[in-house]
Amino acid sequence: MLTASQLLDALLERARTLQPTETVAVTEALGRVLADPVVSAITVPPLDNSAMDGYAVRVADVPAAGTRLPLSQRIQAGAVGETLAAGTAARIFTGAPVPPGADAVLMQEMCAADGDAVVINKRPVVGENIRLAGEDIRAGAAILAAGTRIGAAEMGLVASVGLGELSVLRRLKVACFFTGDELATPGTPLGPGQIYNSNRYTLTGLLQGLGCELIDLGIVADTAAATEDALTRAAREADVVITSGGVSVGEADCVKAAVEKLGRIEMWKVAMKPGKPIVYGRVGEADFIGLPGNPAAVFSTFCLFVRPFLLRRMGATDVLYRAYPMRCASAWTKPGDRREFLRARIGEDGALIIYPNQSSGVLTSCAWGDGFIDLDIGQTIAAGDWVRFIPFAGVLG
Repeated sequence: MLTASQLLDALLERARTLQPTETVAVTEALGRVLADPVVSAITVPPLDNSAMDGYAVRVADVPAAGTRLPLSQRIQAGAVGETLAAGTAARIFTGAPVPPGADAVLMQEMCAADGDAVVINKRPVVGENIRLAGEDIRAGAAILAAGTRIGAAEMGLVASVGLGELSVLRRLKVACFFTGDELATPGTPLGPGQIYNSNRYTLTGLLQGLGCELIDLGIVADTAAATEDALTRAAREADVVITSGGVSVGEADCVKAAVEKLGRIEMWKVAMKPGKPIVYGRVGEADFIGLPGNPAAVFSTFCLFVRPFLLRRMGATDVLYRAYPMRCASAWTKPGDRREFLRARIGEDGALIIYPNQSSGVLTSCAWGDGFIDLDIGQTIAAGDWVRFIPFAGVLG
């Protein structure tokens, strides 16, 4: 079996970046991956401006607290003032350009209006409450690199330099189907021996969170013919095919056999828990990833391995999750022979609590938890130990 690290490395090596690009409005760019660097044509902010509502002054005109200065002008955001006359102050508002000659802004709480004048109750220092031109962005600066995945902050950053459109890589097409005669669709009655198909909804949410174009082929019967038909269609229509179930060694596990017949298997089984029977292969030009059938294993293997692979396929450069040292309040005394990813949540005291049932079928642990504790083979935990923690926030969407 591959180690978990070997599997991740091998998947990323096989992730081919999409080539076609398209131009989209910035308002439609959330989750997309930049095809080209973004370079600013302007300086941000374009002029020195006030960080506060208050009064713009020359520091030399305020030798001590209590100095009274006549008001020579009023400058609101969107207006440009005149050069500040010596011995005067300007009423100014947040975001308004600082008038030439002024070298400090006193917040209004430090001043007292006095008719057509203002009393300055604090001696200012040069540069106080002034945001300098270009302190955020200089004209000609590259503000986002190619391969950046666009989030809300990136959308705002692009808008701040005046761009309304972006060149992005096309959406990754991912086809899914789910095998198992025991599966029933939520909203319909359960037959004898059936369970509801939760994996379809888990994967749908995970893939939509990544911004993939989803091709949902639904439940496929546990027969070789049905599996091969679904796999052929999926590989023809999608860049990546993902299934859950049917990749173990049972007689009714048809998916792995179908991939071997129609394409090839390159990796099978990884020394991790949950999620040992994970498969990677190719069918035609499509990548194939077969996930286990157990719900918690589907969630875990997708977050830790499939997500980085899909992001790399999408052209993103930052694809790996991050682990952080955290104290664990729970004990874990079962040394395993595989690397384990325990579902845990952050308690009120900031220490981690391990979900008591770590079965690969217990999806409740994933909805309850805040992340994974990453355990090496054979590692145990005593209450109070420090562990590696992978937050769900870093592996979802």
